[in-house]
Amino acid sequence: MKKSADNGNEAAVSALKKRILIVEDQFIEAHDLQLILEKANYEVTGIARSVEQALEQIEIEKPDLVFLDIMLKGKRDGIELAHILKEKHIGFIFISANSSKSILDEAKTTQPYGFIVKPFRDQDVLTTLEIAFYRQQYSLESQLRQQFQLQKAISEIINSNVKKEEALLAFAKAVQTFIPFDYLETGFVASTHYDNLGIVRRNIDQYQIINLQKLVQITELSEREINETYKKSKIDREPIIYSEEALINNLQEAPIKALISHNFGIKSYLVFPLSIAAIQSYHFTFYSRNLNVYSQEHLRILTSLEPIFGQFIAKIYSKEEFSVAPKKAEAKNAKPVSTQEGFEGIIGNSSQMNSVFNYIRKVAPSDTSVLVLGESGTGKEKIAQSIHALSPRKDKPLVIINCGAIPENLAESLLFGHEKGAFTGALDKRIGKFELADGGTIFLDEVGEMSLELQVKLLRVLQEREIERVGGTSPMKIDVRIIAATNKNLEEEVAAGRFRMDLYYRLHVFPIMVPPLKKRKEDIPDLANHFIAIYSDKMGRKAPALSDFALQQIMNYNWPGNIRELEHVIQRAILLTEGNTIKEIELSMSAKMHPEQPAESFSIKTILENERDYILYILKKCNGKISGSGGAAEILDIHPSTLNSKIKKLEIKKGII
Repeated sequence: MKKSADNGNEAAVSALKKRILIVEDQFIEAHDLQLILEKANYEVTGIARSVEQALEQIEIEKPDLVFLDIMLKGKRDGIELAHILKEKHIGFIFISANSSKSILDEAKTTQPYGFIVKPFRDQDVLTTLEIAFYRQQYSLESQLRQQFQLQKAISEIINSNVKKEEALLAFAKAVQTFIPFDYLETGFVASTHYDNLGIVRRNIDQYQIINLQKLVQITELSEREINETYKKSKIDREPIIYSEEALINNLQEAPIKALISHNFGIKSYLVFPLSIAAIQSYHFTFYSRNLNVYSQEHLRILTSLEPIFGQFIAKIYSKEEFSVAPKKAEAKNAKPVSTQEGFEGIIGNSSQMNSVFNYIRKVAPSDTSVLVLGESGTGKEKIAQSIHALSPRKDKPLVIINCGAIPENLAESLLFGHEKGAFTGALDKRIGKFELADGGTIFLDEVGEMSLELQVKLLRVLQEREIERVGGTSPMKIDVRIIAATNKNLEEEVAAGRFRMDLYYRLHVFPIMVPPLKKRKEDIPDLANHFIAIYSDKMGRKAPALSDFALQQIMNYNWPGNIRELEHVIQRAILLTEGNTIKEIELSMSAKMHPEQPAESFSIKTILENERDYILYILKKCNGKISGSGGAAEILDIHPSTLNSKIKKLEIKKGII
């Protein structure tokens, strides 16, 4: 009987084991890793030495996670396999040796759950693995949560009694958080004429309907010319993503998309067709001004919500519109939707900032840790405040801690509190920052400055969700959300031994990169006017206007101090201005000597010009390099001889690269 019971326990333990596949072509490293994993009670489903072997084993064994070497023998490498694993929703950890920065940067785009570096230590492997399963669990929960949130938002629109244009604007606002876009094209597929409605995103929460008449004004073409362009265009029958070379080719096959791309500065788009009532085909096309925005994850979200999309379309269109393709667009310009609740104090309508707003909306409803990255002065604290304000914890405290300003000898007492008499000078009991934030949010600013000793204690709080006061006798449970921020490269800090790898991965579950001001110069006029209004009001004077010369000065400046520097410069300018106009802005001498040149606008007149501009853009990024690793041909995913032919055909001279 005893033997039987033992066998039952072993079977139960085996059923709970996590199953791991190792993809590594070096026998010794693969065997060592297998021993480490099996010793820690993980089940190794096998060792694959190539991408092909790995794919075969994945289909048979269904592993929970994959250890994946970046460099593998054969034509296909670990990065290519990583993209496949991502599509299959299988988590993976990269194994790397002395890979170049360009390879590591490419590997990071696949969003692995961790890295281990050869030769690896047992503890590094097991810690990385624990964090990977934690992140994988969050990722799955997050996907389901996002799907539910979007489905709920669309259901509310369906149950409302708003008209078609208003419903489309509400739909656009709901979808934007999950499928970002700068222009959304919607409508039934027609054979004779263009009858789609567009929705352009103006800023954070302002959207506007673009009907056929409005498109005529924007493109300066007639309705007949737009209809002819549409009739010549290829119609996609399956969901598909277009970017880089695929986009260039599609612009030639679908000139109506080229027309939209040229006029709205589009660099990538996602087409999502769906069948309505088995007789009509309806298309959503999401356009973005940024490269490589759309992924298989976006397609997965859209596919999972196809039924509710069908209900939405059935609700907003009449029976007549279903039975025949509409003959004439009935849309008229609607008033832009504008609500900015939760983003108070953040100024910006650029595409970069709109992406940040989307990330905030995505992560705010959950309790996951957030890591805000960006240069000093970019407004990382404002981002943390917005996440808290849009979260279910908004009525609880947001406690802000500057990790770089904590005295080392008082750090533990400050964060976790102390009991009376815990040390000399502890005359009373003190409540720590974490306890004060119970039920709310802790914002750890400049977390990269935290000492290693304090990092260990913070990691324990994240893992155990409990603290212990200095001099206390028992731990106490706390419920806090962690938002951290830093201007340091934490990966470099980990490599240098100044930041714990396990803490880095705990915080790096949902990173948000805040762009520097030099990357979002279109926001400078709004920011300047915002600060002029604030400081004029504080000084009790009428707000002065900003002259064209002064505006040009601040637009040409590089802003190494970002928004904080702009704020101080505007404050000084108001103090120095006696009249009603700020005629000149005093900047540093280096700024006057080396003004940054305005960025080239993304403007295309014809399809050939579009292709020429795009190839020229890539060549400039590669410093004119065509073939080899990091060359333009590799980035464009075409043969170097093909690229040379295009360069010759498009008359791209070496001197202009």
